[in-house]
Amino acid sequence: MGELMKGFMSKRPVPAEMRDKLAMYGEAEADYLAGHLQGALPAISLVSQSALSTAFINDVAADMVFAQQVYGYGRPGDALLVFSTSGNSLNVVRAVQVAKAVGLTTIAMTGESGGRLKELCDIAIRVPYTSTPDIQERHLPIYHALCMMLEEAFFG
Repeated sequence: MGELMKGFMSKRPVPAEMRDKLAMYGEAEADYLAGHLQGALPAISLVSQSALSTAFINDVAADMVFAQQVYGYGRPGDALLVFSTSGNSLNVVRAVQVAKAVGLTTIAMTGESGGRLKELCDIAIRVPYTSTPDIQERHLPIYHALCMMLEEAFFG
C-alpha cells in the first residue's frame, strides 16, 4: 500500500495551498514540510494492524479479523483489494462479504479458479496458474500496474 500513500512512479507534490497552510504553523519549516509531503491516496494494509489483529483473533474470531477492519474503516465508495491464491481464504471471503454490505467496490486477485471470490467480488483478476508461488509471482506485476494506473488517474 506504500505505492498508493506516496509517489510510486512519479512525483506527487502537494498543492501550493497546502504549503500556505503549513506556513501558518511555522513559516521557517513550511518549505521543508511541503517539500517532503507527497500526494497520497488513503490506503491501509489490513495485515499491518498487529495490535488489533492479536486482540481480535484472541477475543473474537480469527476468520473475522479483516472483516472487522473493513467494517470499521470502510465507507461507501471505497475499494477493497484482496489477495488469495485459492480465492477461498475464509478470512478474506468474510472481509469481502462485509465490504459488499458496507458498499465498497471489491477487487480480488486470485489463481486460476478464482474460488468463492470470483463470484463475490465486483472484479476478479485471475492469473492462469494453480501453484501458489506461480500465482504470487504474477500478482506483484499486476498490483504494480494497478498502482501506476491509479497514480496516473489521480495525480497525472
